Amino acid sequence: MKIAILLSRVPFPLEKGDKLRAFHQIKVLSERHELYLFALNDSRLHPDARKELEPYCKEVHIYPLPWLGRVWHAIRFFLTGKPLQCGYFYRPSVQREVARQCRRIGVERVYCQLIRMAEYAKNLPYPKTLDYQDVFSKGIDRLIPKSPWWKRGLLRAEYRRVCRYERLVFDRFDHCTIITQVDRSLIRHPRAREIVVVPNGVDTTYYSAQPQQKQFDLIFTGNMGYMPNIDAAECIVREIFPAIREKYPDIRIALCGANPSPRVLALENKQVTVTGWVDDMREYYAKSRIFIAPMRLGTGLQNKLLEAMAMGIPCITSPLAATPLNAEANHDIIVCNSTLGYIDAIDNLLKDAEHYARIARNGQAFVQANYNWEHTSRILEELITE
Repeated sequence: MKIAILLSRVPFPLEKGDKLRAFHQIKVLSERHELYLFALNDSRLHPDARKELEPYCKEVHIYPLPWLGRVWHAIRFFLTGKPLQCGYFYRPSVQREVARQCRRIGVERVYCQLIRMAEYAKNLPYPKTLDYQDVFSKGIDRLIPKSPWWKRGLLRAEYRRVCRYERLVFDRFDHCTIITQVDRSLIRHPRAREIVVVPNGVDTTYYSAQPQQKQFDLIFTGNMGYMPNIDAAECIVREIFPAIREKYPDIRIALCGANPSPRVLALENKQVTVTGWVDDMREYYAKSRIFIAPMRLGTGLQNKLLEAMAMGIPCITSPLAATPLNAEANHDIIVCNSTLGYIDAIDNLLKDAEHYARIARNGQAFVQANYNWEHTSRILEELITE
């Protein structure tokens, strides 16, 4: 079957959750279908991007988004009542070109990732599937109290627009998918329960236990220019670290991930390492004792937790991040509600080897049993091709 894949970003390198999800779904879908990739690009294209994607795609079409056009269309959409982020990624010329290419190819199905790409897909005359992935509106809602006062009015307006848009685009697609049941419950549409949950996965052959000398006691990973990760990094260093250092004066922390913002860079000191982009995150997982993710913002499923658990590293996180996993608290993963809770959890893992080994072992087994890209992508394939 000929399937057009519409993405707001080129899915390589895999430093963002939407890219990771798209890349692995493309790999699985390509085994039995012809894929035609249409991806927007608002940054410098990685030199290996085409080489990494072409083995799985019959054709790869990449459309650059110059900054002036991004600003102009964001403003235009705002004035017409649509979300800023949809305008940021929209180009009428690209929409026309995608439609023309689909006619030329003889596309049979369309798979569109994220509501920001719905403008490109909603009028295409083929059976269409929209992947909400996360509930953007709820992510914005959680961001408002943490934002400077001068941003809050704009964010509130965007929140209302995204809520409305999430509801409206539902009816323009034949099927909709989302990562977790928690996110599905937040979509404000009377038929939201029809949205099919397609979880993320993890490559457990790639992310597996690797015995290595430990250099860091705590590690946190993710795109360090993304606000929920910035907030979590600051929580670790400014709120948790000072207290745990009283018990463990030599404790060391690694903050690993692409695009560290100035706020994250400011956290670096003799005991806190900010790496920026790393070619192989497994190296840093392997030389760290505990993965900690005190997520207070954002939505969806945290791929970073899946990767760390798959590598046999005990993980500590918040209810916000733990609930979508459906892991058993204090068996597969440790869940904390307060700074004191995080401190106690770290202390218990560092001083109790049996407890440490049990959480690590259970977490790894849980991920291996429940999160597999092959399995989750087959759910998507059945939906798209029915």
